[in-house]
Amino acid sequence: MAAVIIDGKQIAAQMRSELKAEVEKLKQKGIVPGLAVILAGNDPASVSYVTGKHKACQETGIYSDDTRLPADTGREKLLRLIEKFNNDKRIHGILVQLPLPPYLKEQEILFTIRPDKDVDGIHPVSVGKMVAGEDTFLPCTPHGVIELLLRSGVKIDGADVVIVGRSNIVGKPLANMLIQKSKLGNATVTVCHTHTKDLAKHTRRADILIVAAGRAKTITADMVKDGAAVIDVGVNRIEDKTKKAGFRLVGDVDFEQVKEKAGLITPVPGGVGPMTITMLLCNTVKAAKRSAGLLA
Repeated sequence: MAAVIIDGKQIAAQMRSELKAEVEKLKQKGIVPGLAVILAGNDPASVSYVTGKHKACQETGIYSDDTRLPADTGREKLLRLIEKFNNDKRIHGILVQLPLPPYLKEQEILFTIRPDKDVDGIHPVSVGKMVAGEDTFLPCTPHGVIELLLRSGVKIDGADVVIVGRSNIVGKPLANMLIQKSKLGNATVTVCHTHTKDLAKHTRRADILIVAAGRAKTITADMVKDGAAVIDVGVNRIEDKTKKAGFRLVGDVDFEQVKEKAGLITPVPGGVGPMTITMLLCNTVKAAKRSAGLLA
């Protein structure tokens, strides 16, 4: 029997509807959550992503400051802009869109964001609190993966989880979140990577298999346990002359094969992607509530 397809678009839409209602209640108290997004350069994928964030803010009632800068913007100008948003009471969350132009030091720029406005969950203070199990802003894509699982009825508590990929953006934070003693975790987690021997030996025992390897068709049907929940975080372009753009997007999982063996599976696109922006909005609302003293 074919797997149940986890509809990330539908789950994200449901969560944004819930957020919109929450934002309306905050506005009645005179609180308007605000998000500042900074884009340096004109990378097509980044431009599309930032546009999507701005639209999502408008749909949920969040104030959005969308600042776009030329690729040759100087370091000092960018740092001054971040500092301006750090001190702007209308802004509760700040996000600098990656990748930055190569001449800019990514860590220096990102670490300038105040931790209480780090709605992307990548500041060392946020990461440290996450690892320690303290309340903080969780990284958006990993948190989105967990929400997909929970809202699809997948039991994480006690599950054998295998993550393929060890990036700072997905693999590492996701492993930390899933091992926490909390409603989001309590799983037994194995992290695999390019130096893992016999990858299939690990993936075949996973109740939940999360793939963020950055390579198309890394996971094939023979590598998946019958009935497993498979979350595909990868986004890869492959040539497709039948498409107007000349390519199509696929994940890191051989979807057509694996869907016949898995219990649940996310598609690409339409799976994890819509959740990333949604979790960013969740963090922005959380930041606004904390700023207003509504959260500890």
